[in-house]
Amino acid sequence: MNILAIGSHPDDIEFGCGGALIKYADKGHNIYLLVLTEGESGAVEGMRRREQEKSARIIGVNKLFWGNYRDTEIPINQELIQRIENIVKKIKPAFIFVHYFDDTHQDHRHISTCTITATRYTRNVMFYEGPTTQNFSPTVFVNIDAELEKKLKLLKAHSSQVMKTNIEGLSIIDIARSSAHFRGIQGRVKNAEGFSPLRLFINVKEKKR
Repeated sequence: MNILAIGSHPDDIEFGCGGALIKYADKGHNIYLLVLTEGESGAVEGMRRREQEKSARIIGVNKLFWGNYRDTEIPINQELIQRIENIVKKIKPAFIFVHYFDDTHQDHRHISTCTITATRYTRNVMFYEGPTTQNFSPTVFVNIDAELEKKLKLLKAHSSQVMKTNIEGLSIIDIARSSAHFRGIQGRVKNAEGFSPLRLFINVKEKKR
C-alpha cells in the first residue's frame, strides 16, 4: 500500500503517527510525507529541513514532498487544497494521516481543514494528535510497543526541537513516551498511537478454505 502522512512542520508527523509509519514501512509498504513548511521560526535557516530529511531516511520514506509555505502562515485556500489533491492523485494512498482539526496552532488547523476537502474521495483518512491538540478522543489505536524506541529516535533526529516544549523539565521525548503509555492504556496495550477517523473502511476478506 501507499501511505501518505501530512504535517505542518518538521517533527509533527513523527510525533503524531511515527510509530504507525515505522510499522507500515517495516511491513514493506510505501511511505510518503508532505511537510508544508520548514518550521523556520523555530531554528536557523535550513536546519529543520535537514532534520526532517534525516528522520525520513530513518523511516525509509519513498518520497518527501515539501509545501514551501512560510511557518505560521499556512492558508486555507483553493491553491493548498489543489496541491494536496494533486499529490493524492499521484500516489493514490490507501491511508492518509493528518493533524486533528481542533488545535491551538493555526497551521495545524488550516492544513487539517484543507485536507478534509482535498481527500473527500479518499477512503481512509485518519487524524493524529500533537502536543497542541485539543479535545482529542481517539477510537482507533495502533500498537507501537515494538516501534516506540525507533519513534523516539525519529524525534531525536529533530534535535533543535527536543527541548522546545515550553514545559519546564520535559522534552518532546518525555511527552511522546507518556502519550504512548496513555494511549496504550486506552487501547489495552502497553504503548499505542491513537487516531480519530474522518473515514475508515474495514475490509472483510473471504474465509480461507
